[in-house]
Amino acid sequence: MPRVLVSLVCLLGLVPLARSAEPVTHRVLAADRAKGHIAIIGTNGEIEWEFENKHEVHDMQMLANGNILTHTSATNVVEINPKKEIVWKYEAKPKEGYKGHIEIHSFQRLDDGNTMVAESGNTRIVEVNKDGKIVKEIPLTVKRPDAHRDTRLVRKLANGHYLVCHEGEGTVCEYDDEGKITWKYTLELGDRKRSDGHGPEGHGVEVFGAIRLDNGNTLIAGGNNNRVLEIGPKNKIVWQIDQKELPGITLAWVTTLKVLPNGNIVIGNCHAGKDNPQLIEVTRDKKVVWTFQDFKNFDNNTAAAMVLDAVKK
Repeated sequence: MPRVLVSLVCLLGLVPLARSAEPVTHRVLAADRAKGHIAIIGTNGEIEWEFENKHEVHDMQMLANGNILTHTSATNVVEINPKKEIVWKYEAKPKEGYKGHIEIHSFQRLDDGNTMVAESGNTRIVEVNKDGKIVKEIPLTVKRPDAHRDTRLVRKLANGHYLVCHEGEGTVCEYDDEGKITWKYTLELGDRKRSDGHGPEGHGVEVFGAIRLDNGNTLIAGGNNNRVLEIGPKNKIVWQIDQKELPGITLAWVTTLKVLPNGNIVIGNCHAGKDNPQLIEVTRDKKVVWTFQDFKNFDNNTAAAMVLDAVKK
């Protein structure tokens, strides 16, 4: 895009950049291994807070107490306070009978104060109390075990079940609290052939994230499927955003999803290159109303990025 046109677009406020002088409409929490930190970017585009972390972060949450839940290695989940102190930690270890590698890609602080952790390699979900003790274990069904690909994002649902993204199998499954699969959706390639690569040229079914909507449908961040899919009754696609459907934006590895109070959806766009934003806010009619594009503080590997607040438009 010509420099003059970029300046005009930013001036009009259509695509506020995190590195520009124009204020953005959201504070952003994101992580990037290449830059070696987790950081909060304020509405002025400047770093408000940062924590050194060279691990490849796939999940983060800002807790109600202002602390951040994240991971600092393949097996450690930590809670970090604003003073950058680690105030809680859980370390995953091989379960009985397993001697292989473990990777944690997802976790969640639950309403009862326990923390849910998905352990790839161990092929299980555990709930851990404040003392780091496992108080619940849910087995996962994985046909082709791989500590790097068993799971990506996992969330506990309001009904007590667990919504699990199985990256290596291209499926999103709902498990009950005994490990029984009660619902399953298998991603497909659409009208494109499978191709290698982490960038926009790559295409597959390696799903990253999913959330359950209030209407009962499931919203899926397709990973290298390069799409956002809403799956309704009978596993039909009832709404979607395809790779090049948003004007001037190409989706690559679609990671995080957040539904804002106004119904807009914030989409995480990883490995898409410096010509594309890392976060995109869209309306239900697929109008882009805000983007976050900050390659000063982050690089091209912002798998975990989220907005921390929602300013009314």
